[in-house]
Amino acid sequence: MLNGDTPLQIQHINRLPPAEFISALGGIFEKSPWVAEAVADQRPFANRTALQAAMVEIVRSASREQQTALLKAHPELAGAAARAKSLTASSAEEQASAGLDRLDDAEQRDFEAGNARYLAQNGFPFIIAVKGQRDRTTILAALHERLQNPADIEFATALDEVYKIARFRLDALIAPAGRLTIHVLDTTLGRPATGLEFALYRLNEAQPVISGATNHDGRFADGPLLQGSALRPGQYEMRYAVGTYQRALGITETELFYETIPIRFAIHDADAHYHVPLILARYGYSTYRGS
Repeated sequence: MLNGDTPLQIQHINRLPPAEFISALGGIFEKSPWVAEAVADQRPFANRTALQAAMVEIVRSASREQQTALLKAHPELAGAAARAKSLTASSAEEQASAGLDRLDDAEQRDFEAGNARYLAQNGFPFIIAVKGQRDRTTILAALHERLQNPADIEFATALDEVYKIARFRLDALIAPAGRLTIHVLDTTLGRPATGLEFALYRLNEAQPVISGATNHDGRFADGPLLQGSALRPGQYEMRYAVGTYQRALGITETELFYETIPIRFAIHDADAHYHVPLILARYGYSTYRGS
């Protein structure tokens, strides 16, 4: 964030003057603003995913010397810079999130010995994306495991971890641009389904994320059902109250076939547009991922 803790919109990032763009994104790849500088002229980016892909491509196409310098720019985990509190803000937050600032004496000795051996073998620090589900025990185990890798394999592995770190940092800096929308067509009537009640659930959660009814165009009147930070990756289920809708149209109980139509789907990318339409008939329905 440029000011405060509110994530920026990708549209704002796209409009920044080059110098401000580089300043804002210069730390996405540790102490390597040349990556942000190289993509500044590629704007506008549709979302964080597109921006990250462009930055990763710059690093992948860089010289071996540039890639090595990028790896060397990363601090050791639980190393001297961490103890001296001289890490960048991003590195300090990432290491603290995994508990690396709270090691006991035995853990500290294990990290110091492993880091020294790794650096001697590879010429750059041990790098791993510590955010997410990793803790200090699994990180230390990964360090010992990767000490067995040949140098060329470890070089590629370290770069892959750098790309993951960059994605975490972009996710913290820029708000997601994805959204979830719906559209319901009633083929029996030959028009959009108006007033069809629905409720959207995240799997394993008792309360709906959002509920409502379709408008005259068969959509949600307020726009996307989910967008921005509310569009979290995971498994979802939309439940349409088709029985209530068809009763209101005069369909008798003996003619009703569906009471509720559930549609279960997955959201993987918080920057993508997920459109989940329903094509409704008296005795059948279909759906797909639209756009």
